[in-house]
Amino acid sequence: MIGGGSLDGAVVSRNLVRFVRALRGRGLAVGPGTAADLAGAVDAVGLVDRDDLRSAFRAVTVVRPAERPIFDEVFDRFFGEGAVVADGGDVETVALPGDGEPARVTLPVLSKGAGEVVDDTMMIEEIVGGSYVERLGGRDFGDLDDEEAQEVRALIARMVWRPADTRSRRWRSARDGSRPDLRRTLRHLAGPSGDLMLLSYRAPRIRRRPLVVLADISGSMERYTEMFLHFVHAAQGRLGRVESFVFATRLTRITREMRRRSPAEAIAEASAAVEDWSGGTRIGEALRTFNWEWSRRVTRGGAIGLVISDGWDTGDPELLSTEMARFARSVHRVVWLNPLAGRAGYAPETRGMRAVLPHVDDLLAAASVQDLRTVVRLLESVPARRGAVGR
Repeated sequence: MIGGGSLDGAVVSRNLVRFVRALRGRGLAVGPGTAADLAGAVDAVGLVDRDDLRSAFRAVTVVRPAERPIFDEVFDRFFGEGAVVADGGDVETVALPGDGEPARVTLPVLSKGAGEVVDDTMMIEEIVGGSYVERLGGRDFGDLDDEEAQEVRALIARMVWRPADTRSRRWRSARDGSRPDLRRTLRHLAGPSGDLMLLSYRAPRIRRRPLVVLADISGSMERYTEMFLHFVHAAQGRLGRVESFVFATRLTRITREMRRRSPAEAIAEASAAVEDWSGGTRIGEALRTFNWEWSRRVTRGGAIGLVISDGWDTGDPELLSTEMARFARSVHRVVWLNPLAGRAGYAPETRGMRAVLPHVDDLLAAASVQDLRTVVRLLESVPARRGAVGR
């Protein structure tokens, strides 16, 4: 019994899976678990009133206003023309395309025309245990179509994370501080409690560790640059201070542009400010410009240096190695993100990667949302002191 009718639960479940496939084929973010949620909705509202069923299914599957017309269209194909039956109603036999040859199944809640409307293009491959968002999170940025890229931008913007804190050189008054505050203690001697000489203490201030980003925007990185800049824009509201630079044949500071509220506007202004977008790659020259013109101004406070590049360099490898060593000495930790590092069989064999690897603390893949989540977990766990990590 499901919803008050004498129905075959297995038949209903199979066809709810087909309904979910049809929704996913039209772009809704539904997965294998959605069919079970729809079955629960059937148990809750029954199969007697189509409007109740529509509202229940919509609450389970629709997450954005733009998806509502798509849902209504698919729902009407499946549940139109009076096919919902009450107790004692007739059960109709409907033809639906299956994974192989078309099969005729008994289902009292599909419309008569459903089998004619649902075609093979809607029968998307099931991935057991994975949702649409999870699969999208594992897709390479370079393989996304326009609609998927929009979804990935939203996933990046919604990332929830808090970077690791660090101790400042400044001190604050604290009851459980580690050091006596002699100035405050002596000041209290002149007050009513002077006879007791109560000790005051102080502790280091806690602040968010700053981040310095150098992103490669050369031609070899063209498929990944936009998503990386969306990630950098999202970091603005999560870290205390973010300094952003991009480079191809020269270095350009885009910190001011990336502070725009809208990521699209920020990236548009940054692209307008850069003269060598999608050009060649001279990582060594870009690092030399940073080290000599910007390093002392933006790396104070134990900043983390985040370099985003595939390592394809057309400059002098000796210069790159020298400037990378200088850059590593000016920051607390060097994290290198390479979109190629997650591919099977990858090895850092390019001359650019061979030159920088001795000075890199962490080499991570950065070609998907899942890779960026790994980067976030690393930034959340960076220790206050270097400890055993060294060069």
